[in-house]
Amino acid sequence: MAEWLYEEGIGEARAALIEKGKLVEALIEREGDVVRAGAVAQGRLIATIIPKKRGIVRLISGEEVLLEPIPPRLSEGANLLVEILREAIPEEGRPKRAKGRSAAPGSKVHPGPSLLQRIRTTGVPVVPCPAHEEDRLEAHGWSELMEEAMTGEVGTEAAALRLYVTPAMLLIDVDGSLPPAQLGPKGAKLAAQAVRRMGLTGSVGIDLPTMNNKDERMIAAAQIDKYLPLPFERTAVNGFGFLQIIRRRERTNLMELLREDPIATAGLALLRRAERHGQGGAATLTAAPAVIDYLYKRADWIEQLARRRGGTVALKADASLAISAGHVA
Repeated sequence: MAEWLYEEGIGEARAALIEKGKLVEALIEREGDVVRAGAVAQGRLIATIIPKKRGIVRLISGEEVLLEPIPPRLSEGANLLVEILREAIPEEGRPKRAKGRSAAPGSKVHPGPSLLQRIRTTGVPVVPCPAHEEDRLEAHGWSELMEEAMTGEVGTEAAALRLYVTPAMLLIDVDGSLPPAQLGPKGAKLAAQAVRRMGLTGSVGIDLPTMNNKDERMIAAAQIDKYLPLPFERTAVNGFGFLQIIRRRERTNLMELLREDPIATAGLALLRRAERHGQGGAATLTAAPAVIDYLYKRADWIEQLARRRGGTVALKADASLAISAGHVA
């Protein structure tokens, strides 16, 4: 039986899809003003990039959205409603704007669905996981998955993945000590599972070992179809062991989200640990100065933590600690 474990954390909401006792999909939604996929928002056309085809809309919030196509007779400076198809994507040196289209006639302004709303529409039971109960996310390997997403390393010496985020596509390199005929299918299975767990979408390239013949390549490709749910498109495995997958892209994947701001990621992880530490009451959060400074600027989160714990919360900077090495006492 499948179930969604849902956690309304401080600063972010988290969800994990559990199937047959294994975490197969993880989702995180952080607080912020960024427009969500599925929203309809008011904006103004501020620039034309390609006449009639592509322009930039500035929303009332100030966020800029790529508009494709530009509606007929819409000139620069005109107001319009925009349906958001893809949220903004963090990208090193050149973040991608959110992408949208002109909303259908009669549409009204509304936010995009929240994480909780999205998982409820799947029809799979949703199990709330409050902090005072057993940490069910952690029991299913939540921290290990976060580490994989941060480092881009998955698997063991026998079959391992290295994941690389690039502007063109996400690349997965498969390596290991197994013979190619075994490493191909094993690596394809690991890759398909990682793609699902981390919500990797858009264009994903998988570099498998070079296999001896077409039959071995077909066996490896079949692992993708077995472990990655539709919808997606893929190529065959070519003679050099390369396979490409295309999945619809609406949101930031787990790797991009965690890596965009490592200090925020460390701070939010520390808040999660602090919610569960001990039996409640007063607590001191000790972390690297950058993490403590980040939390100091979010007094509402610290107040929320104090309410949930039922005691005062102190912050302490320790320059000897790595960013991810914060602890609670």
